[in-house]
Amino acid sequence: MYEGYSVILIAPAYNEELKIGTVVHRAALDVVDLILVVDDGSTDATASVAQAAGAEVLSLGRVMGVGAAIRAGFQLARQRKFDIAVVIAGNNKDNPEEIPRLLAPIVSEGCDFVMGSRYLTGGLSGGDIPIYRRFATRLHPWFVGLICHTRLTESTNGFRSMRLSILDDPRIRLDQSWLDHYELEVYLLIKILQLGYNFKEVPVSKIYPPRQIGQTKMRPFIDWWKMLRPLWLLGLHLKD
Repeated sequence: MYEGYSVILIAPAYNEELKIGTVVHRAALDVVDLILVVDDGSTDATASVAQAAGAEVLSLGRVMGVGAAIRAGFQLARQRKFDIAVVIAGNNKDNPEEIPRLLAPIVSEGCDFVMGSRYLTGGLSGGDIPIYRRFATRLHPWFVGLICHTRLTESTNGFRSMRLSILDDPRIRLDQSWLDHYELEVYLLIKILQLGYNFKEVPVSKIYPPRQIGQTKMRPFIDWWKMLRPLWLLGLHLKD
């Protein structure tokens, strides 16, 4: 519990057996009531490693995409009536000790959605960062801010928290099949901003692991497009 609020930590993971155990161990904090690893059809030992480390594992059975994994985590969280969901990377890029930074604005300031940003004062970006990621993580929030009339420093950071009650809003439709991959995280952020929910960025760390043990599952061009797709679909009102 955190200040009387029940908190679920959701870690989507695909073939992260080398890192998911560390994520779970680092996230075993008093503020988190349940660590849920959503196994997106991994072919390695991701599920068993996560379970051995102390997480509950929800296995999708096949590769469905990170958006589908996060959505499944939200569905379980709502079924069990958690108050707040925190989403964290399953590849150990985020620092679980910073989870209270994502929770405090919800509990103390009435925020509905809190986004972690490595670019705010107090944040940190490091490790073996691909050059294209340095560029994309700076440019993408400019486009999101443009269509949402909001100044942002980050828009693609998956380390975030939210009141689960906002998913009761029928205008937020996470069940759409086009949100199965990287689109879901961007879609949700844009909808939160467009609908006027209370939003805040807080400084967090994003440290990329060594290249040899895998940094990201994101594929150039194919997945870049998935990050950009919600911008024009929602910006031009082609999707809701």
